[in-house]
Amino acid sequence: MTPILYSFRRCPYAMRARLAIAVAGVVVEPREILLRDKPAAFLAASPSGTVPCLVTQAGVIDESLEIMVWALRQNDPEGWLDMPQAGYDWVVRGDGPFKHALDRVKYANRHPAPVVAQAQSEATRFFEDLEAQMGLWIFDRANLADYALLPFVRQFALVDKPWFDAQPIPRVQAWLARFLASDRLALVMEKQAVWAEP
Repeated sequence: MTPILYSFRRCPYAMRARLAIAVAGVVVEPREILLRDKPAAFLAASPSGTVPCLVTQAGVIDESLEIMVWALRQNDPEGWLDMPQAGYDWVVRGDGPFKHALDRVKYANRHPAPVVAQAQSEATRFFEDLEAQMGLWIFDRANLADYALLPFVRQFALVDKPWFDAQPIPRVQAWLARFLASDRLALVMEKQAVWAEP
């Protein structure tokens, strides 16, 4: 069977799964769903009820990073999996403290002002540390860490682009700008018709 990928276009977790699948050239059946109206087939497949969810003959993969690794283990033409262990540390930090801060800044109206200010400070530290690490990429060339983090950095930057652009993080800003202008992002962000159950 062709693996089925349940996805939602704007979700950064789903974006990074689609990025890895695209670079690997793995064929999947894309199923774009609405998170406010989740189809029964998706809910039956996904233990968490969240996207992305990949249904393969061998079983269900319900975590975006695991889907990335699954695709790249089949074909990794750009060597994304060939990265230092520190790359996984960056992903853990991005998925943990940075994502926590992102949610509070993005949905600022749901949180007290001091909580939002603290989250902005935490995100600023993350960007400053990333700036200190980065050349053109986080390491010497693009790998899994870059494409696991970029969808979330994109989401944070777009909350208040003038604020992001004013920060003293030129390498991080250039890294994101290349991603935003890339054919690769355009490809995985092409609009798909919402999948309807037969």
